[in-house]
Amino acid sequence: MRPGPGNGFGGPAGMLMPVQKPKNMKGTLSRLIRYFRPYTLRLLLVVLATLFGTAFSILSPKIMGNVTTDLFAGVSQKFRGVSGGGVDFLLIARLLLLLGGLYIFSSLLSYIQQYIMAGVAQKAVSDLRSQVNEKLSRLPISYFDTHPHGEILSRFINDFDNISSTLQQSLTQALSAVVTFIGVFVMMLSISPLMTLAVVLTLPLSFVVTKAIAKRSQNQFKLRQHSLGALNGHIEEMFTGHQVVKAFGYETTAKEKLATINEAYYEAAWKAQFVTGIIMPIMNFIGNLSYVLVCVIGGILVTYKRLQIGDILAFIQYSRQFSQPINQLSSISNVIQSTLASSERVFEMLDEQEEEDPREQIAKDAAHPCDDDGQGHEASGRSAEAVRFEGTDQVFVAERSAESVTAKRGRVVFENVSFRYKVGEPLIENLSLRAEPGQKIAIVGPTGAGKTTLINLLLRFYEQDAGTILLDGVDIKTFPRAALRQKFGMVLQDTWLFHGTIFENIAYGRKGATEAEVIAAAKASYADSFIRKLPDGYATHLNEETSNLSQGQKQLLTIARAFLANPTILILDEATSSVDTRTEIHIQHAMKRLMDGRTSFVIAHRLSTVRDADCILVMNHGRVVEQGAHDALIEQDGFYAELYKSQFASALPEFAALEKV
Repeated sequence: MRPGPGNGFGGPAGMLMPVQKPKNMKGTLSRLIRYFRPYTLRLLLVVLATLFGTAFSILSPKIMGNVTTDLFAGVSQKFRGVSGGGVDFLLIARLLLLLGGLYIFSSLLSYIQQYIMAGVAQKAVSDLRSQVNEKLSRLPISYFDTHPHGEILSRFINDFDNISSTLQQSLTQALSAVVTFIGVFVMMLSISPLMTLAVVLTLPLSFVVTKAIAKRSQNQFKLRQHSLGALNGHIEEMFTGHQVVKAFGYETTAKEKLATINEAYYEAAWKAQFVTGIIMPIMNFIGNLSYVLVCVIGGILVTYKRLQIGDILAFIQYSRQFSQPINQLSSISNVIQSTLASSERVFEMLDEQEEEDPREQIAKDAAHPCDDDGQGHEASGRSAEAVRFEGTDQVFVAERSAESVTAKRGRVVFENVSFRYKVGEPLIENLSLRAEPGQKIAIVGPTGAGKTTLINLLLRFYEQDAGTILLDGVDIKTFPRAALRQKFGMVLQDTWLFHGTIFENIAYGRKGATEAEVIAAAKASYADSFIRKLPDGYATHLNEETSNLSQGQKQLLTIARAFLANPTILILDEATSSVDTRTEIHIQHAMKRLMDGRTSFVIAHRLSTVRDADCILVMNHGRVVEQGAHDALIEQDGFYAELYKSQFASALPEFAALEKV
C-alpha cells in the first residue's frame, strides 16, 4: 500500500499517528539488511531504475516550459508582425515527442522498479518467515506457556505483513523522494535562485505549524486507538459469549457499556479527524503564500526579461513538487520506524532459547536410530508389521513380537526429581517412583498437586532441576526429544483437532495409516458409530473451530488417534472427562486391550477411571503421599480414601451397577 491520505501511512494523518519505535534501530536495520544480500544485483537494478525514472520525471516540467516559451514567442512575433516570425510547430512537435518519450520511459522504469522490488521483498520476507516457522518448532513448551498465543500470531502475521509492505513500497518511495527533492532543488536553482529562496523560506513555517499541531494531536490519536481496541474487544466478547449474556440477562448492561465506550471513541475520533482536517488547509495556505511569491517575483523578472514565461510555469510545477518529497519522507520515516519495531519483535522470537542445539540433536540421532517410518517402532521393541487391526467386532488388537514381550520395554523410573516453574517456588521436591513395563499407573490428587507437571517432565516439555528420569534404564536426556516423544501416545483433556476431514484427523496419529486401520481405530474408540451417521462420514470436514462436533465426539476422535499411534507408553490426561459414564465404561474396556503390555500413565480427577490401575500415585504439593492399588489405599483410610469418598460415597451403589453393564 502506498503512503497517502486516508490509509494511515501518509499525509497529515500518517505524520501525526503515534508510531511504535524500535529499541535498537541500528542493530535491527543491519540485521534486516542481511536478508537482502542474496539479491544485491536485483537491488542495484532497482536503484538504477529509480534514479533514471525519477530523473526523467524531473526533466519533464523544464521541457514543458520550453514548449510554452517557444509557443509564446512565436505567437508574440506573429502579433507584432515580425518578418519570418510565427510558431515553429516542428520544434514544438520534437519537444512534445521528447516529453512523451520521457513520460513513457519514466513509467516503464517505475514498473520495472516495482516488479523487481516486489519479488525481492517477498522472497526476503519468505526466507525470514521460514526461519521463524522452523524456530517455532524448536522452541520449548515453556515459551508457549509464558507467551499469549495472540501475541505469537501477531508477530507471525501482522508484523510480517508490516515488514513486507514496507520493504516492497516504502524503501523505493524513500529513494525516489530523496532523488526528487535533490533534483527539483537543482532545477529550481538553475531557473532562478531568487525564486528558489522564496520557496525555501516558507519551509520552516510548514515545519513549525506541523510540529505544533502534531504535539497537540498525539494524545488524541493514542486515545482513539485505545478506544477502538476497547470497542472491538467488547463487541467480540459480547458476540462470542452471546449465550452467556442472554442466560444471565446481561443485555442491558452490555448495551450501556457499549454506549459508554462508543461515546469515548466518538470523542477521540472526532478530535483526531478535526486535527487531520485542519492541517491540510493550513499547509495549502502556506503553499499558496509560496505560490504568490513565486508569481510576483517571476512576473517582475519576466518584465525585466531576466526570465522566460515558460521558466515561470516550469518553476511553479517544481515548487509544487518541492514539498511533496518532504511530506513523503516524514510519513515514510514513521512507517520505517514501525517496520523496524516489527522486525525487532520477529528477531526477538528468533533469538529465543531453543530446546536443544541442532548439532547436538544430530549426534543423538546417530546414537539412537529410529526405524525408517519415523515412528520409533524398533527403538521401542515393536515392528511396524506387528500392528494388526480387526474392525469387524470393534476390537483393536496391537500385537507385539516375542522379542518385544521379553524385552520388557516401557520401564519408567523417577529418581529424586525436583522441579519448579519459578525460582523460589518449588513444585516437585525429591520425587521418586517406578513404573514397570505393562503397568497402568494412575496419578491422582487435587488441582496444582503436580500431576500434569510429572508428564511434562517425562516428555521433556520441561527439564527437571535435579534428579534423573530413566526410560528402560537410559536417562531420557540422552535421547533426542523427537525420538523420545515417538515412544509416547497422548490423549489430553483439551482436545486438539485441525481443519480437515475426520479421516485426516484420526490418521494424524500414525504416518501412512491405511483406511482400514483408521476405521478399526475409530471402532475401537467407539467413534465409528457416530462418524457413519454424519452426512459425509469419514470425509466430513471439521470447521475452523470444530464446532460441528460435540465435545464428547471430539474427545472420541483424539482417543481413536491414540489407538492408531500404537505407542510404547500411553499418557491419558483426563481422557474421558468429556464423555458420558456409559461411553466411558466402553472406552475403558477398549483401552484395556490397547494398554495390555504397555506402560500407561493415567491422570484423573474422576477416580472411577483408575480403580483398576496396577498402582495409584496420590500426589499433593508435588510429592507422592500415597501409592498402591485401589483397595489397599481405601483400607489405609488416608488421603486417597478421603478423595474417593468425597466423590463416590453417595453414588457407589449406582456406579457399581453401571460398571457391570
